[in-house]
Amino acid sequence: MKTLRLRPGKERSLLRRHPWIFESAIAKGGGDSGETVRVESHEGQFLAWAAYSPSSRIRARVWSFDEAQRIDAPFFIAACARSIIARARFDIQSDGVRLVHGESDGLPGLIVDRYGDTLVAQFTSAGTERWKNVIADALLRETGLSKLYERSDASVRALEGLAPATGWLRGGEARLGEAPPPLELSIQEHHWRLTLNIAEGHKTGFYLDQRDSRQRFADYARRLGFQRVLNCFCYTGGFSVAALAGMRAAEAAGGRAGGQVISIDSSAPALERARAHVSLNGFDVNRASFLDADVNASLRQFLKEGQRFDAIVLDPPKFAPTAAHADRAARAYKDINRLALQLLSPGGVLFTFSCSGGISADLFHKIVASAGADAGVDGYILERLGGAPDHPMTLEFPEGEYLKGLVVMRKG
Repeated sequence: MKTLRLRPGKERSLLRRHPWIFESAIAKGGGDSGETVRVESHEGQFLAWAAYSPSSRIRARVWSFDEAQRIDAPFFIAACARSIIARARFDIQSDGVRLVHGESDGLPGLIVDRYGDTLVAQFTSAGTERWKNVIADALLRETGLSKLYERSDASVRALEGLAPATGWLRGGEARLGEAPPPLELSIQEHHWRLTLNIAEGHKTGFYLDQRDSRQRFADYARRLGFQRVLNCFCYTGGFSVAALAGMRAAEAAGGRAGGQVISIDSSAPALERARAHVSLNGFDVNRASFLDADVNASLRQFLKEGQRFDAIVLDPPKFAPTAAHADRAARAYKDINRLALQLLSPGGVLFTFSCSGGISADLFHKIVASAGADAGVDGYILERLGGAPDHPMTLEFPEGEYLKGLVVMRKG
């Protein structure tokens, strides 16, 4: 067994059971890509078993802190089973579920989402790449499913020295006289249906992490009777559908009818799917409009025209993948939040998010507060939002809290 020996004092994070070992912490030792290595302190004390990555700044990712643990096929079978069993105890109102969430589930670099009867997996670390076939078989055995599609095309694989890989890992063969398994799928989420393409959609095909925030937005739309809603960076329109669902519920309870939802994105295919979702869920297509445009430019134009909105959603892409990008990202987040706060009517509600790992929840709060100061707008923070429960953050891995959200009501 190959060994990594750490520099003096660099064992502290591992003693706190944090699963990352950075290149700068290593005094000597190494291994092949994905090989399991023994990690020791400078004094020779056992610390962990970890998967070695010769290319990444995160030079090793911990599998286990138990010296007696064998890192073999039964280890991965048991880890997949624990993760899947845990989901049965979470409140998940959908048949689209994240079954494995990387480090938070003890499987660094592995993401697995279930969409109905199909699994989609991302293997983004050297360790999970090495054990890919064992993991694939374990996932199918534990779920009782037969189809597993690989979406290992995230840019982080390049940092691990791995080439992109996509396609069917299991169950993709077309039987005689039958069509191959579909790449177009649909899921039930709360009280609506949404569709995705597992080969082309973002991440594994869809943003499951915003599931509960979409429901909260529908609740606000119902309770406050939104009439004008703006959904920015709308992608395939999940928040737009939620808004329309909330509006319909408000009208059924005797509220005012005729509300409008405007959705903006720079992807024409995403907007087409968003438009289709409106029809799929039985909403009036005349109450939804879709703009293929730049969000910043659109917000500035709306402000110039004197438009106002009862609710705005800001769910932008990842502006800061690491802390090194935080300063530039902070300016981008501040700019869009400043414009959105100015466009809100008094009493209006802003759902604003950051999915950037390099932006902490505290920093995001400060950015939005600074945006409000520049806009001359004060607001109540009604809620703090995060990822759905099947995207967990653990006590030992706070970096799992990548998605941060605030619900802000503009003061009248």
